[in-house]
Amino acid sequence: MDNAEVERVRRCFESMGQGHILLKYNELDERSQDMLLTSAMSINFDLMKELYKKAKEPVTQENFEMEPVEYYDRDKLSADGIKFYEDLGIKAIKKGKVAVVTMAGGQGTRLGFNGPKGAYVFNPDANMSIFQALTDTLRDVCKKYKVKIPWYIMVSRQNAAETEKFFVDHNYFCYDKKSIHFFIQGELPMLDFNGKILLNEDGSIKMAANGHGGTLYSMQNSGVLSELKGKGIEWISINGVDNVLVKPVDPLFIGLSIHKNVLGAIKSLPKRDPEEKVGVICKKNGRVGIVEYTEISKEMANLRDADGNLVYGDAYVLFNLYNIKGLEKVAKEPLPYHVAVKKADYIDCNGNFVKAEEPNAYKFEQFIFDSYPMFDDICVLRVKREEEFAPIKNATGEDSPETALKMYREYKENHIS
Repeated sequence: MDNAEVERVRRCFESMGQGHILLKYNELDERSQDMLLTSAMSINFDLMKELYKKAKEPVTQENFEMEPVEYYDRDKLSADGIKFYEDLGIKAIKKGKVAVVTMAGGQGTRLGFNGPKGAYVFNPDANMSIFQALTDTLRDVCKKYKVKIPWYIMVSRQNAAETEKFFVDHNYFCYDKKSIHFFIQGELPMLDFNGKILLNEDGSIKMAANGHGGTLYSMQNSGVLSELKGKGIEWISINGVDNVLVKPVDPLFIGLSIHKNVLGAIKSLPKRDPEEKVGVICKKNGRVGIVEYTEISKEMANLRDADGNLVYGDAYVLFNLYNIKGLEKVAKEPLPYHVAVKKADYIDCNGNFVKAEEPNAYKFEQFIFDSYPMFDDICVLRVKREEEFAPIKNATGEDSPETALKMYREYKENHIS
């Protein structure tokens, strides 16, 4: 792009109040200039203006009617019921109707690890990374049912190359490498409190991942959704990367969803206690949805039924199963954005580096569970925490590598095939 064209682009950005975007353009090499222009010209400025307006509005509590959700408890299903659902699920698996998506865009920063979170070694004795634990689980399913399950791993722009190299260096952990596919998570610019798009110290635009809800649109935009449809896939399991006990291909769960003829399904866990800081699966205005722990009153959180169980005791922890028709429906109806206030280092309009000492920027995210009210019904299966949920979120304490490894080992010891 010649200088005259660059000036026209600069004036265009200035007309939108974002002229500083090209602040360091002349200091960059040609490749970096091209990357900056490509990034800047791909921004939906109307959307960013709308999101900034949303961020500046007073936070209001959503008004909704809340009811307990109906769920199936795996432990309370009859032997005949379990066999019926599992047979349906196994049939779908063997026919190649199931695929898996792992959301792995995050870094291991909170764990003190410099790299993709999935590459973090949580079991030092066996040199086992999170990715290896997930791969082992999937590989066992493939072996058991004599199938090749397509596995799509969503990575971020920052960790894409490193994640792919990690799999190559480890020979894909003996998984069929042709069945593993990577795609990039969506991003949005971060804004300061005045609505200005933030820049990194090198002059590039400060981008942030658009939340786990953005996975659904990344699948659409990257061609993953059409690829799945072309392969005849009907059921897609979508989960986070940090749960080393996740069971993404669960015959009973799939079979139950097939039998109930739903477009989406969720696994829930019984809450540890009324104060646990997790979203609660319930009915919101008659449809299955998620209520954040900050939105539920103390009285409702502590409410118990005649048997002493929490009425609102189904924790949501990113166990998602979609029928492909459900994903196609969601792709046509944009999810709402949620505003988060974060600390972000940046360079100001004069080119000075600013080190954030307190929250100073807006980040915008979509949540995958906002898709559930789009469906007429959702199937909820309650499972045991000790069998399916060993997350690695914190460096120490609860939900840390130490607690996850303990649960992982205990599960393996009790379920030796």
